[in-house]
Amino acid sequence: MKTENHTLLSGLNSLAGRFEEVSTLITDPAVIADRKRFTRLSREYRELDSLMNVRATYLQTLRGIEEARTVLSGDTDADMREIAREELDACQTQLPGLEENIKLLLLPADPQDGKNAIVEIRGGTGGDEAAIFAGDLFRMYAKYCESKGWKVQVTHYSEGVTGGYREIVFTVTGEGVYGILKYESGVHRVQRVPQTEAQGRIHTSAATVAVLPEADEFDVEINEKRDIRRDEFCSSGAGGQSVNTTYSAIRLTHIPSGIVVQCQDERSKLKNYDKALAELRTRLYNLEYRKYLDEIASKRKTMVSTGDRSAKIRTYNYPQGRITDHRINYTAYNLSAFMDGNIQDCIDHLTVAENTERLKAGKL
Repeated sequence: MKTENHTLLSGLNSLAGRFEEVSTLITDPAVIADRKRFTRLSREYRELDSLMNVRATYLQTLRGIEEARTVLSGDTDADMREIAREELDACQTQLPGLEENIKLLLLPADPQDGKNAIVEIRGGTGGDEAAIFAGDLFRMYAKYCESKGWKVQVTHYSEGVTGGYREIVFTVTGEGVYGILKYESGVHRVQRVPQTEAQGRIHTSAATVAVLPEADEFDVEINEKRDIRRDEFCSSGAGGQSVNTTYSAIRLTHIPSGIVVQCQDERSKLKNYDKALAELRTRLYNLEYRKYLDEIASKRKTMVSTGDRSAKIRTYNYPQGRITDHRINYTAYNLSAFMDGNIQDCIDHLTVAENTERLKAGKL
């Protein structure tokens, strides 16, 4: 067996004992009663379960290779030797892909990847057209999330004068949301003839996207009585008869940091408060998380998911029907489908680029 096989198996086997331990712990009533510990262990169990499934496939593939070689080296009939050759070819074809997958799985994962996400989109340079573009981006992400079976909830928005949004903030809930959407943080630039332009000239405008991992309740402790100032006001925009007459919208100011969040999505004052508090907790958590991201980025030549949010990451060129992601030199000519939520291919390329960097930085 090759040295690399031994190394990978050693890494997988070292986690098998922990998997058994965690499997037992999550059924312990004392652990179940401890919400914080149970949540952490449940997340660890899901990660280890995936590794154990890959480990079983890897062991089966290695056994298949050994058994096929044993048959081919022995005194067997032609039919058995042919079957063994086919088995050997199939296993050897499967092995490299399995080994690459295992290498990635054994690298330390970003602990935030499994979290839900809070996404904020703001119109940047370009005035009214930037707000329209921000609206287009929101629609793109909403369609993409729908295709993934994720739930989208808008918590706050400010409409543009001629359409779209000057700002929109929404929560995305689902499996592994942040680990996928994190690649979207940065400046998105659009080149097209604006709806507001009568002369038919191509303009460039931009919108910024920030994707934050949603903080769990126990990730950040907030003294609500001492640290938060709460303001109530009337909601604005579409939302029913009472939306502009009831003081249901909530604005929270975190006094120590100066961070301000607000929510007007629900008619219920209590529900708006809970959503605003969750967003505030996430923004506070993100202050520390950015330090972690900056530390990782400083150790790599490129870091597609943690770049400066002021950096231009993607251009949407309407006259040419082209999308270009500047971090990985990705170009596609399916702009219409892309804006309709078909962004998975670009995200897949970004994931591959980051995984390549992760393997270089933490080679087994």
